Amino acid sequence: MLQVNMKTKVRTVFGKGPMRQLRMREITPANLYSGGAESVALQFDAAKLYKDLLFIHGRNAVVTLEVEGDSKANRHVLVQEIQKEPVDGSLLHVDFLEIDLSKPAQFTVPVEYVGTAKGVDLGGDLQVFKTSVRLRGCPLDIPDVIKADITHLEQGAKGLTFADLAVPANVEMLEKAETVCVAVF
Repeated sequence: MLQVNMKTKVRTVFGKGPMRQLRMREITPANLYSGGAESVALQFDAAKLYKDLLFIHGRNAVVTLEVEGDSKANRHVLVQEIQKEPVDGSLLHVDFLEIDLSKPAQFTVPVEYVGTAKGVDLGGDLQVFKTSVRLRGCPLDIPDVIKADITHLEQGAKGLTFADLAVPANVEMLEKAETVCVAVF
């Protein structure tokens, strides 16, 4: 899984007016939630945060927050929610969820099909039914992408199922093994 470091500060102002003033100074407010504990109000440099979020967009990433002014300096989090301005797309607010790296969790991982199927070379049509797979495991054990070789697929054959995908040994697949992911017709 992708790992990213971000620097932030504890936010001391609250309310509608002060949040607008922060955004005018190119600072994005955020919150850090941790299962049942008190949430922590944060603030980020807007341009740096936007670039970091754009880098991890659509990928599973563990973010290490280096929080200035907090007793627990480094926190491992996932991006929970991003609120954007509907007209210009600027960041309004970001929510983070603190996680324990030693506890298993559920993630959706994209499946990338590699190669050209034999059946397609002979005039068949490649049908992709699944583009992602749900996995359960410790966050750092989850792969960024599952690659599947489809060069052996022939026209009219059974196709590639979830059982044919290679996942790490300490990660559990949550999909039905007999479900067809891709086939050639």
